Amino acid sequence: MVASQCLHVTGTGKAFKNQLLPMGPPDALLVDHIENELDFSDVFGVAPEMSSAPDANEFVYDDEPEVICSRSHSLVGPTPFASQSVKLGKLTLHETGFDLVEGVTTMGLEELKESSFVAVDDGNSMKNNCVGLEDFEILKVVGQGAFAKVYQVRKCGTAEIFAMKVMRKDRIFEKDHAEYMKAERDILTKVDHPFIVQLKYSFQTKHRLFLVLDFVNGGHLFFQLYRQGLFREDLARFYTAEIVSAVSHLHANGIMHRDLKPENILLDAEGHVMLTDFGVAKEFDESTRSNSMCGTLEYMSPEIVQGRGHDKAADWWSVGILMYEMLTGKPPFRGGNRQKIQQKIVKDKLKLPTFLSSEAHSLLKGLLQKESSRRLGNGADGSDEIKSHKWFKMINWEKLESREVKPSFVPAVGGKQCIANFEECWTKLPAVVDSPAASPKCKENHFKGFTYVRPAPAPFLHRGDHSS
Repeated sequence: MVASQCLHVTGTGKAFKNQLLPMGPPDALLVDHIENELDFSDVFGVAPEMSSAPDANEFVYDDEPEVICSRSHSLVGPTPFASQSVKLGKLTLHETGFDLVEGVTTMGLEELKESSFVAVDDGNSMKNNCVGLEDFEILKVVGQGAFAKVYQVRKCGTAEIFAMKVMRKDRIFEKDHAEYMKAERDILTKVDHPFIVQLKYSFQTKHRLFLVLDFVNGGHLFFQLYRQGLFREDLARFYTAEIVSAVSHLHANGIMHRDLKPENILLDAEGHVMLTDFGVAKEFDESTRSNSMCGTLEYMSPEIVQGRGHDKAADWWSVGILMYEMLTGKPPFRGGNRQKIQQKIVKDKLKLPTFLSSEAHSLLKGLLQKESSRRLGNGADGSDEIKSHKWFKMINWEKLESREVKPSFVPAVGGKQCIANFEECWTKLPAVVDSPAASPKCKENHFKGFTYVRPAPAPFLHRGDHSS
């Protein structure tokens, strides 16, 4: 269960109770229902030792900076729903380090001027008609992470509401994460899937990068899990299927997410899953393994923990952890310090509650196979191995991916501008003044061509308004 630094929840969630198992705390539940420990060596062979590594000639590795993500996410989760009767104050951006001041109606002139310029491939700057900072009204803070703040914004002159992710270049360069930031933008321009948050615009100024995305305001999928304990299998099956569909799309386009966890899965206003946060995602080819330590520890695959090099199979391990957590209330390998959790991931036997169906047991065993080459989804048929599993026999994948399967739970959302499902520790932040942003210390623009405007889809291809 996620221990968020600012999750504070009250209420009973009556509309959702019939989808949950009203049982005791997950710890007590597991003590009474754990079957004999599953030994992976009995099913799939001996799990690798911490010191094991593939032959140097077997794979080609690339090098990346280490990125260990926190369990606490910028979009932590909702407070109980309430109607939006309070008029939203306007926040304004200033160039002195991205100040946020309620009630001020002017923005920093330098930032405003810069936002009308974009870097083009020849390295020059030119005026164009692309969007910039002046095209958006900042409404509320809705999150904050290590490298970015996230704001609810309105596109000026319209009723369109978006999420704006703002990243300071000086902090990016300090951590040597420029390649990750460029990759996030590039990846988001390549994905178009009904269960993945969509990039609408990107642009930059001298000091900052801006990503403008779908504003998904149904709250975290796992908010109800945190509050109630666990999901019934039919509901967990529906959510897992939508996650599998999204991850399958990424892999088909040569993309690994690498940080699948509860904090990065939102619900839209219709109750569908929306996968977000591509901050450590990476494009891959089948002949290359990544050798970085990246992701969030509880969801890291054994091969990432061991530094043996990883590929897309690491995402399927994380999907297995998510499924396990939905069904039992907690991830399977947890507790203790970082080193102990790493040891558990690599060596501990998987414990499966007896109240789960045999089909759920089978799928979890396949996804949580410690040896990646034997992991379900990593075979010749790829994600079809998972989609055709007997646990998903009642899922019509074509209808699911057309958003024709209606969720049994629809979050309480009071319109496109509603922020009731965001944690108040962000939405009620007082005026914040960051330290002045230093000019990036580099002679070249590392983010040439960063500006992007998503083409409007043909009407018959419109995937539905799930960003409200």
